[in-house]
Amino acid sequence: MDRKSAWLKYGEEDMRALDDLANAYKEFISENKTERECAQSIIKMAEKAGYVPLAQVLQRQKKLGPGDKIWAASQGKAVILIHIGEMPLDQGFNILGAHIDSPRLDLKQNPLYEKDGLVLLDTHYYGGIKNYQWVALPLALHGVVAKTDGTIVEVCIGEDEADPVFCVTDLLPHLGKKQMEKSGTEVVEGEDLDLLVGNRCLAAKAEGGQERDEASDTPLGKSADAVKDLTLALLNERYGITEEDFLSAELEVVPAGRARDLGFDRSMVIGYGQDDRVCAFTSLRAQLDITKAPMRTCVCVLVDKEEIGSVGATGMESAFFENVIAEVMELAGQGGALSLRRALASSFMLSSDVSAGVDPAYGTVFEAKNAAYLGCGLVFNKYTGARGKSGSNDARAEYMARVRRVMDDANVTFQTAELGRVDAGGGGTIAFIPARFGMDVIDSGVAVLSMHAPWEVTSKADIFEAYRGYCAFLAQHLDLFS
Repeated sequence: MDRKSAWLKYGEEDMRALDDLANAYKEFISENKTERECAQSIIKMAEKAGYVPLAQVLQRQKKLGPGDKIWAASQGKAVILIHIGEMPLDQGFNILGAHIDSPRLDLKQNPLYEKDGLVLLDTHYYGGIKNYQWVALPLALHGVVAKTDGTIVEVCIGEDEADPVFCVTDLLPHLGKKQMEKSGTEVVEGEDLDLLVGNRCLAAKAEGGQERDEASDTPLGKSADAVKDLTLALLNERYGITEEDFLSAELEVVPAGRARDLGFDRSMVIGYGQDDRVCAFTSLRAQLDITKAPMRTCVCVLVDKEEIGSVGATGMESAFFENVIAEVMELAGQGGALSLRRALASSFMLSSDVSAGVDPAYGTVFEAKNAAYLGCGLVFNKYTGARGKSGSNDARAEYMARVRRVMDDANVTFQTAELGRVDAGGGGTIAFIPARFGMDVIDSGVAVLSMHAPWEVTSKADIFEAYRGYCAFLAQHLDLFS
């Protein structure tokens, strides 16, 4: 079965809408490179669209009804948006779920050190990366530092044109003979992904004929870490933080720079964090663009920690999702353990996550008939996993048929795919986690080239079709899904 390119169906009005969405998307992923930044931006967008915090509703004990819009967050890293529909909540929800974390480098708790006249920050990579891809390119530092007095200091260095950037160094080819003989996993080892951040010593001042360090007022040359001392002095001057404050910091190293158009035809987007913010953004926009009370309650779940197994208080494995739904049902006068179970079991979900796009440079790892192609629309993965579908949700055929009908009725261009050839590898998503409630779940998302690299590539047509598909899914009533 051949899947046609989505580009073939677009008229001038479609192209304008596509470009508007792509420009908004590029802005979103350029401004939001961490899960904290994404969550903050999502909440602002939601409140602008009329959503109110669940905490506020609980405090006022306001009864919820059709048309009400609520948001809830977990530790500033995961967000749930709920738009209450006309139908009883125990008849289920239409749910879009994506993740807002991406592979990166995290600073260790005790990261700062000086060696050979250079100051570096020790890192621990987060998620599945190819270590060698993170060397010799401009990197930025994002995150927060929590001080013992309760102050939270937000850090973002490397994104403004006036900012410095940082890098992980690489070995010159003239001396790299032995390095190049290593396997790809060993060319750059995890412990070598240290961030270069300084080289200059503290300036000295003369006092009584003896040069002295300006910051510590000690004789020049007495400090073994004069370069490190300057770095600490600069951090203290700009952010008011000390070396001890690294112990309670969450600082993430990400590629510096903004997302850009790719190609002579500007048909693609290249940028950091498109896995999975391309699906998070399109899911969010589809949720926010619901203008009146839907028939079925619509839910958008945007979570953290997918790249390391969906664990922790902000991952899909936590009780955050279930707890929020329980609170909302109680406020709607439809609470109770049994009602909650019925609601979740009667729900339908698109687990919005990216898929591997066919790359002609690496075509041997794909099976052509069952692969995702850039420009051919929203991708449905009936199952993911590895080897014998290990770790997969594997949606049932009846649900796949219903989803097909939704897309066909809305003229959404879509394709189906597996994540590469059998035994070539594999991967997973959050789909299997909500499926434990008994709801129907299927993976759907956007094809990506260079997935998990510092710079990933998507097609604007696929971004547009994902948004259109998510809008069509949220609008469906019980009669189709019964």
